[in-house]
Amino acid sequence: MYKIAVIPGDGTGPEVIREGMKVLAAAGKKFGFSYDATTFDFGGERYLKTGKILDDSDVNELRKYAAIYLGAIGHPDVKPGILEKGILLKLRFDLDQYINLRPVKLYSSDFCPLKDKKPEDIDFVVVRENSEGLYKGMGEFKDKGTKDEVALQISYNTRKGVERCIRYAFEYCRARNKRKKLTLVGKTNVLTYSFDLWERVFHEVAKEYPDITTDYAHVDATTMWFVKNPEWFDVLVTDNLFGDIITDLGAMIQGGMGIAAGGNINPAGVSMFEPIGGSAPKYTGKDVINPLAAICAGGMMLETLGEKKAAAAIEAAVIKVATTQMKSLAAGKMGYSTTQVGDLVVKSL
Repeated sequence: MYKIAVIPGDGTGPEVIREGMKVLAAAGKKFGFSYDATTFDFGGERYLKTGKILDDSDVNELRKYAAIYLGAIGHPDVKPGILEKGILLKLRFDLDQYINLRPVKLYSSDFCPLKDKKPEDIDFVVVRENSEGLYKGMGEFKDKGTKDEVALQISYNTRKGVERCIRYAFEYCRARNKRKKLTLVGKTNVLTYSFDLWERVFHEVAKEYPDITTDYAHVDATTMWFVKNPEWFDVLVTDNLFGDIITDLGAMIQGGMGIAAGGNINPAGVSMFEPIGGSAPKYTGKDVINPLAAICAGGMMLETLGEKKAAAAIEAAVIKVATTQMKSLAAGKMGYSTTQVGDLVVKSL
């Protein structure tokens, strides 16, 4: 029995989470596990009605759960940054979800925008540091509103934060057991403080993992190779900002946001799983959004909880539906409604 906190969130979040929960229920019946799901109304609508975002008592309540299943955060009537900082970043920081894990896997060549690339060419994982860097929110204005204004945004990196992220990446690469190659992504030629630390720690930790091949790529070069030679990569590790950027490109080459799932991981605490495409408010209530990313996020959640057979079966069902029945992974072009796609995955499962 797993206690799961469900945050449907904003926009199309409730629609995709509904289908994800449908698949989780089917997986539970097939593989013999059960869960107790509690829904929380954190998001834009709650903020507009009450002025509340997320306080410490809310976070402490979520600590009681085995995992968090999130739909999306982002409301068109709320100024950008309020919900993202007040909910998403607060959860990541307060629950110490210091790893953002983003598998990038192509299920069908039909959905790939890259010429001649096949599923075996696009199958890698980005390990993104999730609690420090520029997203720490440290900085200041000087002489704001004047001609001499200066805006400072600090990339805050600690030895502890960098090392635990890099060590997680090495362990993940070893457990993944594919090419056993870990690439550090940075910008050592310009960011001579933060990535000096990252590079030193990377090489020090690498000595403990002689079975893992290591290499380095500048972040700008990485974006080129994602497009030209994605088959070069196995596992990549990088900081918060660069990880945010390259994983969106990764989502596009794997078929789009409709298939991209991610996890905010605390290996010793409460982790949170979500589709990475956002709330997509223009599709709200139309039953046209692709739920596969949310379903895959549910599969990631089960894998992290130890239900590996169920997670593998969900992925296999998603692959079958995506490759044999869907016309497209894009909203409104799938050939099926959101609800019907969820039903197809359940049937395949």
